[in-house]
Amino acid sequence: MKQYRTLIIDDEPPARQRIKELLGDFSETFLVVDEACNGEEGVEKIQILKPDIIFLDIQMPEMNGFEMLQKLQNIPIVVFCTAFDEYALQAFATNSLDYLLKPVRKERLQQTIDKLTFFKHEKQTEQILELLKHFNDNRTKGKELASITVKVGKKISFVKLEDVAYFQSTDKYVSIFTKPGEEHITDQSLSTLDDQLPKGFLRIHRSLIINTNMVSEVFTHFNSCYNITMNDKHKTILKSGRSYQPQIKAWMGI
Repeated sequence: MKQYRTLIIDDEPPARQRIKELLGDFSETFLVVDEACNGEEGVEKIQILKPDIIFLDIQMPEMNGFEMLQKLQNIPIVVFCTAFDEYALQAFATNSLDYLLKPVRKERLQQTIDKLTFFKHEKQTEQILELLKHFNDNRTKGKELASITVKVGKKISFVKLEDVAYFQSTDKYVSIFTKPGEEHITDQSLSTLDDQLPKGFLRIHRSLIINTNMVSEVFTHFNSCYNITMNDKHKTILKSGRSYQPQIKAWMGI
């Protein structure tokens, strides 16, 4: 099999590093020539470097992966890499090389390599354009984030949203607290998370977002606030902000 000149495009440095490390285990197939941190840089580097294949995140700020592809005259082989699984059927329908849901696993990447043997690149451009049209027709639909990327030292980890009890921000960072009682740090702001998190997550305070599926009890508190008990290891009690009362009451159906 030939060695494919490869470009990684993702706005999250830990995610780019994760893909790069995985591709390094398959160096006979992939030669990583560069990385891009956003769609604009991706377009520029594709035009200059002319990679054979790109590993492309879909959901990026300012210019998402689909919008980036629309700016290309010649589209390389595309492997979509994203935590937003709502795009899965759309991506497969294009007959693009593959679709990898974060966190990407080594054994799953091996399947991508196996597909390269049979992939018909010349058919891809028209099919990608069909995907872009479908995406633009449905772009107002909500995204379904599946996991959060966290970094501890040199180690990159992925926390599944179904395991998250709540997010809490301080002056310096945002912490992720899980059902087993673990704490992780994310680079994303609480406002960004509030925009991206799927149904089931609720902002109850300017510094708190909870997973409503992990709420065990809610008690009224004074001054239009609530004490919300989470079903995590520590049975954490979180106090809501007064201005968030309408959202909380709507969630409880009262």
